Amino acid sequence: MIKRIALAASLTLALAACQGQNMSTRHLAPIPPATMALMTSKGMSQTDPILMRAYKKESEIEVWKRGSDGRYALLKTYPMCRWSGQLGPKTREGDRQAPEGFYTVTPAQMNPNSNFHLSFDLGYPNAYDRTHDRTGAHLMVHGSCSSSGCFAMTDDAISEVYALARESFASGQRSFQFQSFPFRMTAENLARHRLDPNIAFWRNLKEGSDYFELAKQEPQVSVASGQYAFGGDASVMAAIAQKRQNDDRQVAALAADGVQPIKLVYGDGGQHASFRQALAGEDGPLAVDASARNRLGDISRPEALAAGPQEVVLSANGKPRQGASSTLAYTSQKPQGGRAPSGELSSQGAPAAAPVPAAQAGGGGGSVLERFRGLFGG
Repeated sequence: MIKRIALAASLTLALAACQGQNMSTRHLAPIPPATMALMTSKGMSQTDPILMRAYKKESEIEVWKRGSDGRYALLKTYPMCRWSGQLGPKTREGDRQAPEGFYTVTPAQMNPNSNFHLSFDLGYPNAYDRTHDRTGAHLMVHGSCSSSGCFAMTDDAISEVYALARESFASGQRSFQFQSFPFRMTAENLARHRLDPNIAFWRNLKEGSDYFELAKQEPQVSVASGQYAFGGDASVMAAIAQKRQNDDRQVAALAADGVQPIKLVYGDGGQHASFRQALAGEDGPLAVDASARNRLGDISRPEALAAGPQEVVLSANGKPRQGASSTLAYTSQKPQGGRAPSGELSSQGAPAAAPVPAAQAGGGGGSVLERFRGLFGG
């Protein structure tokens, strides 16, 4: 116990040295009792190593804990209050894209003095990003509800996630892996996005996702020939190859059954449906008032969230099919009591979206087809 307290103290001093004079104690907030009880019920400890996974489309961040058997198990799923840009990787400074890929977070990347309550730096650009001459820096997971390339998850949620990371670092974990995906890597999602210009990159990410899903261990990540290369147990690698074949057959079957290829076009990123519902006024539009900002913090570009993403059906050449688009509305089911979410989901899946008649998404300017062409230069 004395050794662990000493490690926690040294970690706090190191963070203060990296980030400047520590002006508050919010980074020392304990893990909430309910989460401690959840860990106990799952046979987990606050000292166990962690791993995180993020999904843009579903607007969720998962925290996993590694057990004594070396395998990770899901602790909690947190809703994202805001992410910006489109599905797809960050490529240049100022593009408002949130990174996609496999990142490493060390104690030095934890920021107790963030302007957004608390934060940690994802480590973008990583080796893969640098291989592709990608630019940008200071891409964070932080509090509040504002994003210009970051993942924002409210002050309460980042306080809890920060505490989970702090305790794991204080117990000897030297770094944790942060896996960032455009969506959950299912055959259904891959079939729907099969003509997206990013599909080759996403299929590469899926190799690492499959390793984790099958082994419940973090994959060894490197870069070879301009792609992510994943290594690990030989039996797992063989199982991944078999899973890839099965998934490819399922994608082909879904396409043959009429699943249309689509492109999701966002006004400027998205947020979890539960936040959108909590912000909705009586007549439907977003009600971003002083009360909402008091609950969630600053909410960036609410006009871009108003309509939800545009689902554009693609032709065989990958271009938009004229007149075939719709706006995905957030589910009409509201959180209990109509309150904003507390930063926790009880299940892994995001509420389903339902198609509604086409409408122009806010914040982007021009029609959805014009914004789509703008993304690809024609």
